[in-house]
Amino acid sequence: MTVALLRDRMGALLSEDVAERIRSVSRTALGESCRSVTYFTKDDFEQLYLRSDLDADADMSSFIGHEWRGFRLTRATYEGSELGQYKYTMRGFENGYLIRVTEERDGVFVTTDPKPLHDFETVADALREVMREEL
Repeated sequence: MTVALLRDRMGALLSEDVAERIRSVSRTALGESCRSVTYFTKDDFEQLYLRSDLDADADMSSFIGHEWRGFRLTRATYEGSELGQYKYTMRGFENGYLIRVTEERDGVFVTTDPKPLHDFETVADALREVMREEL
């Protein structure tokens, strides 16, 4: 799998088709509770969706750095455990959740309002499928 670094769309990391697929599977699985969708690599990120009632002032660089390091550490820590292969990470907060789905060289994190937990498995599976097919 190679990441298509398509910088012709105003510095975009992804083609518009792939970005739209990631947005679509996230929003379809989570509905109106989907707050934001961000694609990231080790060195860069692109916010693909931000719900209109939210401010665009989050320090995304800090989030991305933490999520990338977190993926590497989590994967190394649990590799070979009886839990099986790593699938995704979910973080719970006072006002919602963050779900991180990561492959070898890239990932997506989605933030939500509070949701039933079964919805996260749906969005993680859908994002992983897009990342494996398109990137």
